[in-house]
Amino acid sequence: MRISSFTILLVSLLQVGCGQGFSPLGNNSASSLTGGVTLTQPSLSDSNVMSLQVGCGYANEPCVTVTICKPGTSTCVSIPNVLVDTGSYGLRIFSSAISSLGLSNVTSSNGGTLAECVSYLDNSSDWGPVALADVKLGSLTASGVRMQLINSTFSGRPSSCTNPDDSPSNVGFNGIIGVGLFVADCGASCANSANNETYYSCSGSSCTNIAVPEAQQVSNPIASLPSDNNGVGLQLPSVSNSGSGAVTGYLVFGVGTRSNNTPVGATILTTDSSGDMTTTFNGSSYSGSFIDSGSNGLYFPQISSLPTCGSSTDVSGWFCPSSVVSLSAVNIGSNGVSGGVSFQIGNAQSLLDSNAVVFNDIGAPYSGGFDWGLPFFLGRTVYVGLEGTSSSIASGTYWAY
Repeated sequence: MRISSFTILLVSLLQVGCGQGFSPLGNNSASSLTGGVTLTQPSLSDSNVMSLQVGCGYANEPCVTVTICKPGTSTCVSIPNVLVDTGSYGLRIFSSAISSLGLSNVTSSNGGTLAECVSYLDNSSDWGPVALADVKLGSLTASGVRMQLINSTFSGRPSSCTNPDDSPSNVGFNGIIGVGLFVADCGASCANSANNETYYSCSGSSCTNIAVPEAQQVSNPIASLPSDNNGVGLQLPSVSNSGSGAVTGYLVFGVGTRSNNTPVGATILTTDSSGDMTTTFNGSSYSGSFIDSGSNGLYFPQISSLPTCGSSTDVSGWFCPSSVVSLSAVNIGSNGVSGGVSFQIGNAQSLLDSNAVVFNDIGAPYSGGFDWGLPFFLGRTVYVGLEGTSSSIASGTYWAY
């Protein structure tokens, strides 16, 4: 099971505030975006729709405002700038942002405080206890959700939990809402073995690894919604190759449950048990490929036409071609369905030196496969199918766009 995000790579390069320069999509009209999806466009008046903003705390960061409540009460706090991540599963909020709620920590099976270390592909991590909360998403409420309170100073952090996120100001977000393919954030690997380096039982300053059943792990809050709980859709406007100011689109709950989330003409790619598909590119196939809104660029194996920026620059490691390079790849699902993707890569130095905060053509090398990050979502409606559910277009884990 993958929890993947390159969420902090650009934080030090570009800081902006939510609410600046948004370009909303129009409401209540038929819409056909790149990728062939046609549907009745969502409206913020729909109970299963939230405003999705890009360029909130750093370049290409998608975020929403999430309301966290003490279970069974009207004592709530609204938390803005929560990163929307289709590459992870579960809600994680900095404990400092919701300390006034006094949420109760979950007790582990052996009587300690249940804590978790979640590691990301950018070598950062989130450490902190697990708590229970009611979570309001738009007009829908997920009750009794197990979430993580991000707190790098929570006692007993193991040495393997490296580079923990320490504050909202340093990482560029107040939390992460993982709305990806799976319900439990670690799944069978943490349920079947105590040696998982993810879940811990803590007593004082001593924390030891512990196995945790899937039903007791931090969970994808979409699965706990009273309706529209079989997946999500993200719809964002397109931007030019030179970038854009912050933009606004929609986060829509449910797939095929209403007219505003029933795609027609979508490419439907089912995934393997790990949530991956195959991407063919430049004559090679990469089986560990995925679509991840929490990654702020396009990450894929480097080719000769894409040199990286110089080591002396502040964007070292990103692609810096002398001019925009046009590329193509083909995504293939476990169901044998394939869909071509045309994309472009520009010069990261030039782009990030501009006043823009949203980019469709920024990328960096990644040897593990294709990570179709936030640029893939621009100009598209992308659907995520939640495990164990079905919709009018597919069942189980799938991507549709």
